[in-house]
Amino acid sequence: MAGIAPFHVMDILARAQTLEAAGRDIIHLEIGEPDFASPAPIVEAGVAALRAGHTHYTSALGLPALREAIAVFYTTRWQATVEPRRVIVTPGASGALLLALGLLAGPDDEVLVADPGYPCNRHFVRFCEARAVSVPVNAASGFQLTLELIERYASPATRAVLIASPSNPTGTVIEAHELARIHAWCATRGVALIVDEIYLALTYDGSEHSAARWNDVFVINSFSKYFQMTGWRLGWLVAPDWAMADLERLAQNLFLAAPTPAQHAALAAFSPATLAELEIRKAELRDRRDYLLPALRERGFVIPTQPQGAFYVYADCSAHTGDSFQFAQALLEQVGVAVTPGLDFGQHQPQRYLRIAYTQPLTRLIEAIARLDGFLGK
Repeated sequence: MAGIAPFHVMDILARAQTLEAAGRDIIHLEIGEPDFASPAPIVEAGVAALRAGHTHYTSALGLPALREAIAVFYTTRWQATVEPRRVIVTPGASGALLLALGLLAGPDDEVLVADPGYPCNRHFVRFCEARAVSVPVNAASGFQLTLELIERYASPATRAVLIASPSNPTGTVIEAHELARIHAWCATRGVALIVDEIYLALTYDGSEHSAARWNDVFVINSFSKYFQMTGWRLGWLVAPDWAMADLERLAQNLFLAAPTPAQHAALAAFSPATLAELEIRKAELRDRRDYLLPALRERGFVIPTQPQGAFYVYADCSAHTGDSFQFAQALLEQVGVAVTPGLDFGQHQPQRYLRIAYTQPLTRLIEAIARLDGFLGK
């Protein structure tokens, strides 16, 4: 437990909620959750499932119809051939990552992860009694792992490499040719490649390319971000054939099955009406990004690599402060804007960075920038 740190952003959130309870208006740019409600067809399908009595366990691998729908989505969206038998429906992407690491990582094993990166990745590695090797990344590599970095930090104990694209907190994407180089290196050395693609369908610049085009990669995805089903707690894992029996056994023991009503609801996520609505919302997220990026840069924040996906800006605030955590606290207290300090995402220069989530309507982002102007003026 000493090796698993709490989310520092939760301190920010708790204080923000206290201020709200006292009557303050807080603009929440700290939590990685879209402000949109789940699309109506998904909600209606969930309600219908409950009324139809679909409240019992499913197979540990998930509803066959949902596994099939996910496999079809890979073909139609990403031109990747995925057999339904290699899809496991999980309680969120966290459940998928826990299965993959539970299978692959144990005592004396090492897993390479990017720093900065989503904190639960390294914490899950620790939970499995393995060691997360944090690889410092910066603008020079697009805040992504590269083959050269992997070769520098790999050791005989390296069991897996974990890539996130688009990434949290930076929103950057790994180039297809670089991912192919890493895949070839891993395949040659018997190292597992795990690719977190939970923001893949929220790629704004360039093409969406899935690692599922190779059948020996562990690919994690979720209904939370693009499909906007965060509270339904539903994700999936695409895994190699050889791993499926063991992963099913792990799923049976760790969580029995993903939530049944959520699985029935998710069947509606792939309907034409839902997908059309999601693309409209994606365009709105892109518009928010395109407003926020220049607004922050004009105010002295350095964003050396444009976020190509997700809904985050990882902004260097060193022109204004030497301590991003104290800056985030003061910004909240003085003008009611909540952001996440870099400390949550690793040890590589966290004091320089803030993660700002554009998960509020454009009008609220404009208000946040106006408040930021007042704060910086002070």
